[in-house]
Amino acid sequence: MRATLRALPTMMRVGFAEAIAYRAETVVWMLTNTMPLVNLALWSAVARGGTPDGTIGRYGSPDLVAYFLAALVVRQLTGSWVLWEMSQDIRKGQLSMRLLRPVHPIVAYATENLSALPLRAGFALPVAAVGVAVAGADHVTRDPQIVLLACVALLGAWLINFFSMILMGALGFFIEQSYSVFELWLGAFFVMSGYFFPLDFIAERAPTVFAVAKALPFYVINGFPVELLLGKHDVASALRHLGVQWAWVAAFVVSALALWNAGMKRYNAYGA
Repeated sequence: MRATLRALPTMMRVGFAEAIAYRAETVVWMLTNTMPLVNLALWSAVARGGTPDGTIGRYGSPDLVAYFLAALVVRQLTGSWVLWEMSQDIRKGQLSMRLLRPVHPIVAYATENLSALPLRAGFALPVAAVGVAVAGADHVTRDPQIVLLACVALLGAWLINFFSMILMGALGFFIEQSYSVFELWLGAFFVMSGYFFPLDFIAERAPTVFAVAKALPFYVINGFPVELLLGKHDVASALRHLGVQWAWVAAFVVSALALWNAGMKRYNAYGA
């Protein structure tokens, strides 16, 4: 553990240098998470064409701008792409080289993902600043307690995203392709997380679907951090949702590590 902690600063610097060196690839990854901008244009058009006052549900134009730009920030800061790297490493046998190093492969994957966060933040935060200027500062929380809890929620969302990718990547030890599982996960995330639309849109029209969406992990990955940034929770509500979120974090960490260990036994059995 001490050796790993000593190596982390160097690994982060190397990972950041790689993100700079392969900035085109990094930009591609960032652009894959810009769907909230498309959703903003779509729902703004729906609101303008659907009602005389240009609202949809409880969301007017400034509310939609604030929501979807907050969703953009959350997705940029919490997204993970380790599934693709891990799947390639398993299929091509490159994981063997990672296993020879003194740092656990999962730690290495995590540092590679985290080291790109400055670039992702450099893309998302200026866009969000423009959104705040357009929508108005009153659409973003200024409560220091909520801001602190939002940071904890962003960390929890990243951990769920990362370890869910590890979990699906570890399926590559047992099946030829784990991407199909991810496609199902991604489809459910788009619909159930508040990424395509605020879940408030379905609260009255489809209360059962709304309840299911709130019970699944997707809401605490995206919708909950977004709502915190917009000041839609008080401290008590935020703490309750954080408890749920971190219970999901624990579940995904335990499940991912268990499947990783089972997969390593299979990987080593073939002499890799």
